[in-house]
Amino acid sequence: MWMQALNLPDHGVKTKHDPEGGRVFDPVRRTWVALTPEEWVRQHVINHLAHDLGCPLSLMAVEKQLRVNRLVRRADIVVHDRMGRPVLLVECKAPAVKIDLAAFEQAARYNSVFKVPFLLVTNGLVHYCCRVHQSDGRIESLAAVPDFGHLCSAIRD
Repeated sequence: MWMQALNLPDHGVKTKHDPEGGRVFDPVRRTWVALTPEEWVRQHVINHLAHDLGCPLSLMAVEKQLRVNRLVRRADIVVHDRMGRPVLLVECKAPAVKIDLAAFEQAARYNSVFKVPFLLVTNGLVHYCCRVHQSDGRIESLAAVPDFGHLCSAIRD
């Protein structure tokens, strides 16, 4: 079960093969899920957030349901602060999917609900992170995703 190498640290994402096909373990949902290219990216991002940036798994939500224009959608990953407020919204795409304006527009639509200060859009190979200033609508491009402490401190800004 070969999956493409990603531009994310490898923290040993757990995979297995069963009669239903390839599976990957999601430590947030605590279950095995179908191994798709997008899920491969999602699990690497979750591990990067937890192991490298200090985001507690217990404060992450995966495929969090939301309503946008009366349509039910799911955000790939939402990281919350210790008060339960969302601070980071992550939109994951499969490695073969180009990160373009449509991906950012999708994240922005979801953020009209969550109102997070940080957005990350990634296909596992290319990552774009930005700081969204809710007070004046400014969007600031960032070189990397801030660690958990910085994500949380932005709520107070």
